[in-house]
Amino acid sequence: MTDSLQGKKILVTGADGFIGSHLTAALVRGGHDVRAFVYYNSFNSWGWLDHASEDIRGALDVFAGDIRDPHGVRQAMKGCDVVLHLAALIAIPYSYHSPDAYVETNIRGTLNILQAARDLDVLKVVHTSTSEVYGTARSVPISEEHPLQGQSPYSATKIGADQLALSFHASFGTPVAVIRPFNTYGPRQSARAVIPATIIQIASGKKKIRLGSLHPTRDFNYIDDVVRGFIAVASSERSIGEVVNIGSNHEISIGDTARLIAKLMGAAVEIESDTARIRPEMSEVGRLCADNAKARALVGWHPEYAGNDGLHRGLTETIAWFRDPSNLARYKADIYNI
Repeated sequence: MTDSLQGKKILVTGADGFIGSHLTAALVRGGHDVRAFVYYNSFNSWGWLDHASEDIRGALDVFAGDIRDPHGVRQAMKGCDVVLHLAALIAIPYSYHSPDAYVETNIRGTLNILQAARDLDVLKVVHTSTSEVYGTARSVPISEEHPLQGQSPYSATKIGADQLALSFHASFGTPVAVIRPFNTYGPRQSARAVIPATIIQIASGKKKIRLGSLHPTRDFNYIDDVVRGFIAVASSERSIGEVVNIGSNHEISIGDTARLIAKLMGAAVEIESDTARIRPEMSEVGRLCADNAKARALVGWHPEYAGNDGLHRGLTETIAWFRDPSNLARYKADIYNI
């Protein structure tokens, strides 16, 4: 599915993050010309790209900036044909604490991308959404037609950003596609998420594993599948003006996920809900399960880590990465990371 990207200059915003770093590396390995937009900092850190192989780092055109700065965004986008926009604030608990920062980053940052794309005649913008915009499922599996429900400041800002992106397509013909990944997991994920939080605590020798609510269900997707989804949506002309779910159509509760991880790690542990990690009752998304029929039909994507077998394989690979002492040392098992 990458033929339509050949010869194109591709900008990845949020390239220093979990999904962005994997996507950036995959594009470089595919022979693409990639500019990586990373968050400026005085440490000259490229985030997770610092840990990419030397051949990946050496092939990158790195731009350090801030997605909230329209001038910097425009500068980063000059000369680029395709923009994969992943830069965002994503931690739901922190959005309760600092909602203003989410408006500035997720909504205004996306507006900066769209304005520049319109002015610079960019060929394609892939805007990153999230399954959280659906809120608790009213029906399953969740198709792209499901109502949008902003149950947290985070999801509300992502709904706003999604609608801005689609409005630019409707109003100005800006070639925008919206990709909506369900719960992504894999190496490098933040400890705020349930899968790494569970693995890190077990790998650090904890016998009592502290998580948030255990009853909600999620549709977990291994990072390799999600990266392939981004490339498929970016490559397809048919995705312009469309919203595309990237999900496995497999549902499992958080409690059962944690128990599966403990089994795969050969650990006898007690799993409990920590009140500090539980979302406000009306803000918790109780059920997520993707309908991926549109992704299959429109852009030819399907999950390779599907069902129980796929989840077992993906978790096994993720556990192996976190168990590596050099990787585990980057995380703080004793601190709840919001």
